[in-house]
Amino acid sequence: MSKREAIIRYNLIINKVRKSKPNFEQLLDYLEHESELQEYDFIISKRTLQRDLNDIREIYKIDIQYNPSNRHYYIASDYNDDEQHRIFEALDVFNALNVSDRLSSHIHFERRSPMGTEHLLGLLHAIKNQKITEFTHRKYFNNPPTERRVDPLGIKEYRSRWYLVARDHKDDRIKTFALDRMRDVHVTREQFTPLQNFDLHTYFRYSFGVIVGGTEKPPVVELSFTPFQGNYIKTLPLHQSQEIIKDTTKEVRVQLHVHPTHDFQMEILSMMPNVRVIKPEFLRKEIERKIKAASKGTKK
Repeated sequence: MSKREAIIRYNLIINKVRKSKPNFEQLLDYLEHESELQEYDFIISKRTLQRDLNDIREIYKIDIQYNPSNRHYYIASDYNDDEQHRIFEALDVFNALNVSDRLSSHIHFERRSPMGTEHLLGLLHAIKNQKITEFTHRKYFNNPPTERRVDPLGIKEYRSRWYLVARDHKDDRIKTFALDRMRDVHVTREQFTPLQNFDLHTYFRYSFGVIVGGTEKPPVVELSFTPFQGNYIKTLPLHQSQEIIKDTTKEVRVQLHVHPTHDFQMEILSMMPNVRVIKPEFLRKEIERKIKAASKGTKK
């Protein structure tokens, strides 16, 4: 049995258990079917399955248990919903990439630059062990690169980009650094004193994207969407605080507790003309000003 075959089988077992909580016979039927489709031999005994479950627990940190009362396998995980969702999402992408050599003409991947994910493990180690970290950082503008020395506090993801949240020794301020703009990352042996009462989730509680407008509760933002756009907003909320307050054939209206920063305003503008700002008044006027400025800029 090849290592490739074993890894694919692990993913198949995880995929089946997460979807249907099968008994051994149902799991074996699934593996037999996949053996025919993928031209591998995934058929295993109960003893081999137990070894696979141990490997899955060690490699993926996914704990698949057996319930003897109903004879079903299920996932018993300490992860929260977001973490577990991302683990499964990564496995789904891995499985898609695994067959891409045979289906390359049927899969169109987005072309994009490296996202700096090669720094993730090292930075997470630095965060966990409170190690001062040094790196070269270059902003998205044409500024020269700068040398940074920081206390890493957390990792933030936004729109398929990863960011380091850290206290910069330069001015003792908390900042976000895009991982794809970082070079020569070095986790030192020096420890830093953690910030008292700093919580990453609280820090971004009222933020949209990576720009933090403050940790105090912001004014209520109320937006009205066309029914068509509203369908997207209902399935993919703009913010964790989103609450639907009206859902009719004429509009979908939501309330959010979010700081109306530049990123948030750009998001609203991207959905024009299918959204209206109801309140606060200053945000409605700012969006109108930006629309007028853009309109003047397009005139010849």
